[in-house]
Amino acid sequence: MQNHIKQIRKQLNLTQNKLAELCGVARQTINCIENDKYDPTLALAFKISKVLNKNIEEVFIYE
Repeated sequence: MQNHIKQIRKQLNLTQNKLAELCGVARQTINCIENDKYDPTLALAFKISKVLNKNIEEVFIYE
């Protein structure tokens, strides 16, 4: 599953570390998701979207 996390995160001036902290996960988790090495759970996908203040469809692309 592809995503736009990195682009949105940078627009909001959030570091991977800060996004991870707000989502309750490790920075490495955010890094792996951004680099398409890990697909988040549904709960984490919704949490990331909420923290980024976007609809889930704006953040994640399901092919």
